[in-house]
Amino acid sequence: MHPELFEIPFLHQTVKSWGVMVVLGFLAALWLMRRLVKTLGEDPDILGNAAVYALIAGVIGARVFFVVHHRDLFVGRWMEVFAVWQGGVELLGGVLTALLVLWLYLKKQKRSIRLYFDVLAIGLMVGIGFGRIGCFFSGCCFGKCTDLPWGVRFPYGSLVYQSQIHPDPKRHRDKPYLDLPADFFGIPGPDGKWLPVDEPNKHNAYLKPFEELTPEQQKQVSEGPYRCLKVHPTQLYSSANGFLLAAVLLGLWKKFGRMRPGVTAGSMLILYGITRFFLETLRDDNPFEYSGFWLLYRGGTISQNMAIYLILFGICVIAYSLWKPSPLPAVSPAASPKKKSSKSK
Repeated sequence: MHPELFEIPFLHQTVKSWGVMVVLGFLAALWLMRRLVKTLGEDPDILGNAAVYALIAGVIGARVFFVVHHRDLFVGRWMEVFAVWQGGVELLGGVLTALLVLWLYLKKQKRSIRLYFDVLAIGLMVGIGFGRIGCFFSGCCFGKCTDLPWGVRFPYGSLVYQSQIHPDPKRHRDKPYLDLPADFFGIPGPDGKWLPVDEPNKHNAYLKPFEELTPEQQKQVSEGPYRCLKVHPTQLYSSANGFLLAAVLLGLWKKFGRMRPGVTAGSMLILYGITRFFLETLRDDNPFEYSGFWLLYRGGTISQNMAIYLILFGICVIAYSLWKPSPLPAVSPAASPKKKSSKSK
């Protein structure tokens, strides 16, 4: 876990891993999408502008969805809502917001929405592949406990560790995975010293910083009975899923492209919806939902319900794309324009 890559000299500002991976994902996706758009004879600058707007909208939307979903974490400290660099985003919220902004922008530019969305769908999966690596470095979007050899342990004080030492009624967990004694918890006092708490109230207090623990306690949480349990690296599963789907979608795009614009984008919605639904079964961070008229799967997470909607919408997009003829000439997207021969025939 490396939420901070390095500190900028003299400025004393750290560069966050998640932000770096998002930027790398954006640049890689933009490079690929511009190449694909050029083969269609479209203006790559239009796509570049659309990608920038989508990135901004996606970050805002992902943060808004997280804050709404976990609003109890921000009670009394609402200014932290804007601290995106501290982590805390929901990918599906960002995707939905970005799609809306893209649709509005392409509509204004009078471009083929289906054609551009096909290319953007491929780029989105590349971006997710990079972005989820950033989630792994930050320690968010974590998985359930596992004994598998590739399970990973996160450090003391991480989001994973905090989850394991507290009950989580929203996930039907009345007891913590790790029952830390009360002397690992406390309340920061005005003089900088930590005030003790009793056993019944320990889960209402703060986990003490590692440096405030005794040498014996530090050993217990580092290599003893209270160290973090191994969990599924669901962030890396999601990253591999993003890169794999990008490759599959690229193959679909080469096959359909101009002839059936929209098929690739619809396939992305279906494939990502299905894989995200099952990846959620391995995660241990999102609460289960039971109330809400819009829920299709009561007892699942918000992401699982959103995944079902993505699948249904993807089916509609593919059906429309197969029914609606392409407004463009039927030229293979992979084909490059042939050079005219200088010889007369």
